[in-house]
Amino acid sequence: MSNLTHFDAQGQAHMVDVAAKPATHRVAIATGRIEMQAATLALIESGSAKKGDVLGIARIAGIQAAKKTSDLIPLCHPLALTRVAVAFALADGSVPQVACTATVETVGPTGVEMEALTAVQVALLTIYDMCKAVDRGMTINDVRVLEKHGGKSGSYIAE
Repeated sequence: MSNLTHFDAQGQAHMVDVAAKPATHRVAIATGRIEMQAATLALIESGSAKKGDVLGIARIAGIQAAKKTSDLIPLCHPLALTRVAVAFALADGSVPQVACTATVETVGPTGVEMEALTAVQVALLTIYDMCKAVDRGMTINDVRVLEKHGGKSGSYIAE
């Protein structure tokens, strides 16, 4: 357990002390997708879903989720985020889907990977919520960190 930073020497969970870490510009980009029926994607694309602008609401939900991450994940630090951007890409190929990408930035002593992942998950859950009346079989897949920059450990770019 010594390699896991959220455990002390006795194996007890604790919040990592970041007081001595320098404030640096930190960026994380996460992605994920929700697969659905072609008719559901058409509703989203046309803006004719009964509950309204699905992607507009999902974007706001993702931004709000990034800001509330420390309320949801017990050992996350509350951060002053300097930027949260949530974008969507629709694909109507063999697997109709909406892909979501969240970019989160801060200047601080700890990274924003959890905030980016939370933004993606909540944005995709919001799409599910708004469209479940017509498609209960939607699935959320492949949520992951694509990039992370800043801090002592430097950059990470997924293969």
